[in-house]
Amino acid sequence: MELEQKSEPFRLLIIGANGGIGKQCVITALEAGHYVTAVLRTPANLSIIHDHLEIVQGDIMHPDALEKHIQNQDVVISAIGTRGGFFSDKPTTLYSQGNMNILQGMEKEGVKRAFFISASAIEISPVLPWFVRFVEKYIVQKLLKHMYADLTEMEKQVRRSNGSWTIIRPPQLTDGPQTGNYRIAINSFLKNCLKVSRADVAHFIINNILNTDTYKGIVEIGY
Repeated sequence: MELEQKSEPFRLLIIGANGGIGKQCVITALEAGHYVTAVLRTPANLSIIHDHLEIVQGDIMHPDALEKHIQNQDVVISAIGTRGGFFSDKPTTLYSQGNMNILQGMEKEGVKRAFFISASAIEISPVLPWFVRFVEKYIVQKLLKHMYADLTEMEKQVRRSNGSWTIIRPPQLTDGPQTGNYRIAINSFLKNCLKVSRADVAHFIINNILNTDTYKGIVEIGY
């Protein structure tokens, strides 16, 4: 895929910076020369040291503490996520309420550009193989019903916002390397969108900050 040319360093606020995608965004942004403010509930959990990196304590469920970090940023990247898996799904408002707090803080501080991480199985793609559609609808969505319900509400809130947002719906995430060799679909479905590495999701985010085609768009990404 053809990527935008970065003309200047940006100031990035990365929330959930010690998660799989969040940490990769920190690494990729710093390598690209950007300035990063990494927000964590426990700052000591991020062991990266860099002149362009500031690690701060923050909780997206406490908006008053979050707003001061949003101030003067160019881009907000929300890489938050719940812990657990298929058999530990519990009711949550982390995605909906947490990202609403981010959106309200951005509105107040005049920050427009943002990325939000969702999931591909939130909407069953008609161009996936039939057995994958079956698994997503009757297994994945059932076992993660609380997470998907909250992600659905989060996406509704983001779509109603006024900023230049991009929602990313990755499929199964891996810990593979950053390749830069992936496909995307904007506001449409990506055929055979089955896997992608967290590092390549971060690569897409950092290299498409100024890509207006992705503004107010939902992006599927995969190999």
